[in-house]
Amino acid sequence: MDANTMPLTRDSITTLVGDFYADVRADPELGPVFDAVLAGHWEEHLDRMVDFWSTVVLHTHSFRGNVYDKHMALNGITRSHFTRWLELWKAHTERLFGKEAAHEFQLIAAGIGRMLHFGFFDEFPDGTVPRKAAAA
Repeated sequence: MDANTMPLTRDSITTLVGDFYADVRADPELGPVFDAVLAGHWEEHLDRMVDFWSTVVLHTHSFRGNVYDKHMALNGITRSHFTRWLELWKAHTERLFGKEAAHEFQLIAAGIGRMLHFGFFDEFPDGTVPRKAAAA
C-alpha cells in the first residue's frame, strides 16, 4: 500500500463519501441538483452512501434500498451531470486509495451510472441502445 493511500475499511469509505460529497455540494453543476433533493437531509444521505459503498465493496449488507428508483424520481438530470459526477468520483478514489481499490470503486460507479444514464435517456453513455430497447 502506498503511503498516501488508505486501507479499504468502513472508516475510509466514510472519509471518501464525506470528502466527495463536500465537493459535489460545492460544484456549480452538481450542487444545485443534490441540494434540491437533499437540503436538510445531507447527513442521512451521507450515512446511506457509506452503507451503500460498504455493502458493495466490503459486502457488509448494511444497505437496503432501490438505487434505480430513487434516482429515476429526480428532475433536471443531464448527461453532463453523469460526466461530472464520475470525474469527481475518480479524483477522490484515486487520491484516497491504492490503484486496485480506486479502480474497483470506479468500475462499480461507472456500471451504476451506465444503468441510470439508460434510465434517464434511453441510451447508454456511449450512445448505444440495447437491441430490445431499440425495437420497442
